[in-house]
Amino acid sequence: LAENLSREDNDITIIDKNADALKKADEYLDVMCIKGNGLSTRVLTEAGVKEADLLIAVTNSDEMNMVCCLTSKKLGVDHTIARIRDPEYAEELSQLKEDLSLDMVINPEQAVAAEISRLLEFPPAMDVEMFSKGRVEMVEMMVTREMSIVNMNLKDIAKRFSSEILIGGVFRNDDVIVPKGNTIIQEKDTIYIVGRPSEVFHFCTKIGIHVQKIKNAMIMGGGRIAYYLAKYLDDMGIKIKIIEIDRKRCMELTELLNNVLVINGDGSEENVLLSENLSEMGAFVSVTGRDEDNLMAALLAKLYGVKKVVAKINRTSYSGVIKNLGLDNVVSPKLITANYILRYVRGLQNAMGNPVNSLYRIMNNKAEAIEFTANQFTKILDTPLSKLNIMAGILVAAIVRKHKIIIPHGNDVIKAGDNVILIAKEKKLIDLNDIVV
Repeated sequence: LAENLSREDNDITIIDKNADALKKADEYLDVMCIKGNGLSTRVLTEAGVKEADLLIAVTNSDEMNMVCCLTSKKLGVDHTIARIRDPEYAEELSQLKEDLSLDMVINPEQAVAAEISRLLEFPPAMDVEMFSKGRVEMVEMMVTREMSIVNMNLKDIAKRFSSEILIGGVFRNDDVIVPKGNTIIQEKDTIYIVGRPSEVFHFCTKIGIHVQKIKNAMIMGGGRIAYYLAKYLDDMGIKIKIIEIDRKRCMELTELLNNVLVINGDGSEENVLLSENLSEMGAFVSVTGRDEDNLMAALLAKLYGVKKVVAKINRTSYSGVIKNLGLDNVVSPKLITANYILRYVRGLQNAMGNPVNSLYRIMNNKAEAIEFTANQFTKILDTPLSKLNIMAGILVAAIVRKHKIIIPHGNDVIKAGDNVILIAKEKKLIDLNDIVV
């Protein structure tokens, strides 16, 4: 989180009691480090909380995070964000935010579970991100030789298959391509399809992607992510089996979750997974606290023919290794949390401009998809896009006008109240006005 925020030219101060963690941060990041207790008014004052724009409390204790934010607000900080993960608190978040004057609450486990549920709802996708309260989605797909768009340019793809979606980005050999009409799609490209969810689904069907509904899923690990995910999947009508090594936790999950089969066993052992009919599962999700166990179990599930496999990792430095292993679906609580908080920080930097509604880092963090709301401060209203001098590397992917989804062309315009979805290559956009030279 500190790395992402400092990369965007924010002045960061880290408070921690762990001297080793601070030493590592001091060596690798452009941040100021203070050893101490984040609940201490003396330590907070020494760290400059009175002059700070934002305090983010992300310790392992929900209660400590809440008290830290409350104390900081009383000391004069403008905005606070707290990580609150306990499911009991999750049901009372709106009241907690009001009582503690919290500006934002982040629950990484619930956010990860929501992302995994979207992946299982649309199995062919490597990733699915939502914009404009779900009215527009961006689906990340790997192009395979069976797809009829291979070796076709985007202009012909729109004519033949659908003009209601947009291929807004292409990732090829670690290079980001912001595509144009003459861009040719190649096998093994990673493409980003933007449009109304139903249109994206129909487009995928037309180009030869078979979308089969998942009927049952096995979850390895019974922590908070598994709890939230099981509730999401139950609502989707998917039968769930959880494998958890801790017997006490198994009893807790059995009491908390209906319609879920909880098995006490070590999911990192092959014979345990096989005895629970791994090969018959429509999906396998590994969300234990150990990255190595999650990756090995995910590879095992692929080996035994499970069509949809998702692994959770905490160490983002594994990304290159994972790509070589052939795992398509990997989720990271750290990256998801960073995206949420970066969106909020961009909004603070742009208090008098166009609100930032969504922000996702894509294409190995070399590009981002971002959603702004146009308002009275937008200087490019009612001007055809073809007449705007839009910066190189920026694509206007979609415009949401009330209930209408517009895949824009040169004659389309942005109006006040529109939600505008952009894909930007290696650029930090704070305001919608930043897209023009």
